[in-house]
Amino acid sequence: VQLQASGGGLVQAGGSLRLSCKASGTTFRDAAMGWYRQAHGKERESVATISSGGSTILADSVKGRFTISRLNAQRTVYLGMNSLKPEDTAVYYCYTRRWGTDFWGKGTQVTVSS
Repeated sequence: VQLQASGGGLVQAGGSLRLSCKASGTTFRDAAMGWYRQAHGKERESVATISSGGSTILADSVKGRFTISRLNAQRTVYLGMNSLKPEDTAVYYCYTRRWGTDFWGKGTQVTVSS
């Protein structure tokens, strides 16, 4: 399984970004997908997950600001981020678990300036 994330960048507080993660090597429609992030000096944390059926779970810290969605025809999962805050600054990773194995994308940097 390969996960290719993109869409990170530098944005001012209050701004928006959309991350994309394209998957290959798995039956995408059957896979639950997730986004994690890791800020400098902190542990990696779950941001959002979406099941194969489209059910979503968002971390409390991003509820009301972030959305996760998927487009199975494009084998892509998205993370929409609005009202960004400096504390959202982190490397964001796309994730899935298949056949008992964790798969991670390479990560994309999101930096929010105050």
